[in-house]
Amino acid sequence: MELYQRLPPEGVKIVLVLFLSFLVGLEREEHKATAGAYSFGGVRTFPIIGLIGYSIALISGTQLLPLTIGFLVVAGFLLISYWHKISTSQTAGVTSEMSGLATFLVGALVYYGHFWIATTLSVASLLLLDLKTALEKLAVRIPSQEILTFAKFLLLTGVILPVLPNQEMGRFHINPFKTWLVVVAVSAISYGSYVLQKLAKQRGGVVLGALLGGAYSSTVTTVVMARRAAREQHPHLFSGGILIASGVMYLRLAALLALFNRQLMALLALPFLLMAAAAIGGGWLWTRRADPSAQAVQREFQPRNPLELIAAFLFAGLFLIMLVATQLAVTYLGRAGVNTLAAIMGVTDVDPFIMGMTQAGGTVTPLKVAAAAVLIAAASNNFVKGIYAYSLADRKTGVQSFAFLTALAAVGLVPLIWLGW
Repeated sequence: MELYQRLPPEGVKIVLVLFLSFLVGLEREEHKATAGAYSFGGVRTFPIIGLIGYSIALISGTQLLPLTIGFLVVAGFLLISYWHKISTSQTAGVTSEMSGLATFLVGALVYYGHFWIATTLSVASLLLLDLKTALEKLAVRIPSQEILTFAKFLLLTGVILPVLPNQEMGRFHINPFKTWLVVVAVSAISYGSYVLQKLAKQRGGVVLGALLGGAYSSTVTTVVMARRAAREQHPHLFSGGILIASGVMYLRLAALLALFNRQLMALLALPFLLMAAAAIGGGWLWTRRADPSAQAVQREFQPRNPLELIAAFLFAGLFLIMLVATQLAVTYLGRAGVNTLAAIMGVTDVDPFIMGMTQAGGTVTPLKVAAAAVLIAAASNNFVKGIYAYSLADRKTGVQSFAFLTALAAVGLVPLIWLGW
């Protein structure tokens, strides 16, 4: 510490430049030792490039032109190195030369006082250089369609969302930014579950499939498991898995409510968490019971891509329709109309309706009316999933699933008493 205080400010910066550029040079030196061919730079060259960047920034001061010319001169020398490399090898890369340019920028950044950016740039360069083999293997393992899926997610979040106006429009107070933010939030949760399911592949069995599938779509998971149960002899396993998926649905809804309407979440947090715990815990205990078949069952469910752009726009459209329908129901039909709409929406996808309630609750719709509508929609959805399971699964699994989901739907309506319904 005393030595640090004795050093002049510029001396500290020079030491930092030397240290950061030396780390990159050290990694390149190790690479050179194993490359077996010409490789640019090492523990001396990279620190010199860093010092050149620092010195030119010092001379330039606030003038950008001298620094730019210095950058181009260094880039010219690196281009000569790359030309020599490709003339002697058919598999030459440009990584070392690009690292040299990054090191030049690190020196300049340190002079201007951007220590965090300079350190981050050096560490990132070091990791990218050192993890070459692992990153190349990862690139081979990731299918091209998954890269496209991630690109769609970036399109939804980073391209479309920022350009939408964040203001209410029209009679129904539609906010384009908040509407698309709802789409992004729902897509993000589904996409996260989708990625985890892809990573898990066939590992984890039915219980893991139920946990991840419930975050993706409990209705889809119920249908898939019911169809599988029809050809398997594991009624306890599949009926318990279906119950687990519906329990995760409550956690999913709780997360969405917490993001978009804290007041509504405050009313429903306790019942949602209790129902999720009861369904997940009870479902897991039920899966532990012995089944007629002792053969192990592996998870076969392959989730669909949740980020199809058509599906995203369709969800946005349904959300807007539900928002308008809710306001009309409140205006002309009162609480009974909202509750009827909630029960009907439980037959299909409850997300657009419930997300509509997060926007209407506490403003257009009284908070307790919105909370009751959310409970009714979730309960209706559980009852309908019970019918799906009873119709598609074998008799034992269907009866057990129907009983579990009907009971969960009934318990889900109990908080209505506390809400004064």
